[in-house]
Amino acid sequence: MYSNSNKSYTFDQIKNALLDNTAPFPAAMIYYFSDIPAEDLAQLKDVWPRVMIERRRGLLEDMESLSEGDTLLDFDSVATMCLEDEDPVARAAAIRVLWQSDREDLVPRLLKLLQEDPEETVRSAAATALGTFVELGELDEIKAETYQQVVECLIKTHLDAKDSLVCRRALESLGFSSHPDVQGFIRRAFETDDEEWLQSALFAMGRSYDQNWTESVLQMFDHPDNMVRYEAIRAAGELEAKPARELIFDILEEGTDDDDLYYAAIWALSKIGGEGVREVIEAALEDTEDMDETLFLEEALENLNFTEQVGELDLMNFDDDDDFDDWLEEDDEDEY
Repeated sequence: MYSNSNKSYTFDQIKNALLDNTAPFPAAMIYYFSDIPAEDLAQLKDVWPRVMIERRRGLLEDMESLSEGDTLLDFDSVATMCLEDEDPVARAAAIRVLWQSDREDLVPRLLKLLQEDPEETVRSAAATALGTFVELGELDEIKAETYQQVVECLIKTHLDAKDSLVCRRALESLGFSSHPDVQGFIRRAFETDDEEWLQSALFAMGRSYDQNWTESVLQMFDHPDNMVRYEAIRAAGELEAKPARELIFDILEEGTDDDDLYYAAIWALSKIGGEGVREVIEAALEDTEDMDETLFLEEALENLNFTEQVGELDLMNFDDDDDFDDWLEEDDEDEY
């Protein structure tokens, strides 16, 4: 692990590697860009346009992948710089690096990209990134003015954008919103004959945490298109829809050659919980010899533990904070 406090390279070494087109960029050097000091960032900004396009794209994709696997890595500063990259593929990749960022100061930049960037891939990536701020607004974790600005822009984009992909990504981000018009947008998308719009509608349903969508989600479990089925299963998990549990058991018992469907089914069960879920996941863990699947199933069991703990808290329905504190103390004592 490389840390900001113990950099293994100087900036001159990084610069030389970036500009050396005769050799691959050393993978270990990518960690240098995490929590990069302001002085180095300023120098990188001067060097970056001279780095060949394929390398810029690849580095941003690597940052995206690494940050998904390690939340301690922070490539936000470099990614923010790259929002101005002349290459649209690099701009879109930079936005994806920022998808998990909750920095409110990014909102104006993302809104500008959504409204003005000439490339569909960049606008659609910006629409997706803004979903984080819709969710934060619903949780009152950003300014109400910022939240309103984001929602209004996404609604306008969903209704007016000429590109279907951008419209759909805006709808998916609006799934978090309690705005009164959003349910109608989702319903309209759900009732189309277009499978891509149906996928986006299901995605938005899952984000809404509105149990009223459960019946619509379950209807799509038998859809002939695997991507639609995938989104339906995933949405059922996000909604923690208990009626979906037996249906997912049936899917797993029948078996599927589609790995995405399989993983979505297992993860949905870990979020729904209840009778038989632990046994199904543990049986799958015992049967597999694939390391990636093993790691995934172990993570699913950890998530199931969390789901069950939350369920216990709901059942106990503490009347006051003192009761909750007493329960926590007892739970800690049981661990020793």
